[in-house]
Amino acid sequence: MSDALTSALRHAVYRLLRPLVRILLRHGMAYGTFAELARKAYTDEGLRHLKALGKRPSISAVSALTGLTRKEARRVHDLDLEADSDRTHRYNRAIRVVSGWLVDPRFHDDRGEPAALPLEGPRSFALLVKDYSGDIPPSAMLTILEASNTATLADDHVLLRERAYLPTQTPVEHIEILGKDVGELVGTIGHNINSEKGRRVFQRKVSNSSVRASALPAFRALSTEQSQALLETYHRWLSEHQVDPDEDERARYVAVGIYYYDDEIDEEPAS
Repeated sequence: MSDALTSALRHAVYRLLRPLVRILLRHGMAYGTFAELARKAYTDEGLRHLKALGKRPSISAVSALTGLTRKEARRVHDLDLEADSDRTHRYNRAIRVVSGWLVDPRFHDDRGEPAALPLEGPRSFALLVKDYSGDIPPSAMLTILEASNTATLADDHVLLRERAYLPTQTPVEHIEILGKDVGELVGTIGHNINSEKGRRVFQRKVSNSSVRASALPAFRALSTEQSQALLETYHRWLSEHQVDPDEDERARYVAVGIYYYDDEIDEEPAS
């Protein structure tokens, strides 16, 4: 590896770690825990890397590749760090329910907007949850959506308050979103770095370092409105191309993410 590439990697990793460490410190994760996770990530990715190269993915080979001792590599590889699958399950199903409410005309009013849904009956909240979340009871889904201020119950009807599900009242789920969404973005960037031009996927951003501070609220509102509309368009297209239960075709996972950033975000005090 050239000195220039080594230097670029060091700077890239440091810039990536700074906001991550900021979050870890706010939530009380000490360096020792982070270091343990880094050792496990090196071990698990090392095994995957060796397998992709057609080599035998052994602990000894990982030790040589990563610089970890065989004892360390074996120990951290055996650690079970799987997140609570129930929280992830509820998060994914809540997104599907809100998305279905936004795009399925059965659950719209005369203006084509998400309707206030009765709890039971035809075109009801219970039917929405049944069609888009499967095995989660409507009462449990309502609790999830109310806790995040995404929906509210009034006069035996459920009203959609926000056009996207974000578990603002459930910080553990916020952290799980961090791992999933940032992991997907880093995976996309890594794919594009290592792929030929024809195999790269879309990865773009627009930025400007000379915008008037007074104009940022208007741009933030504009970007929120147009980004939400674009995501709803994508959701409708993906919903129309889902694998039916009786199809033999393999189902694939796909995601497109949009984020907003300005330089005051990093300056906000820890809450």
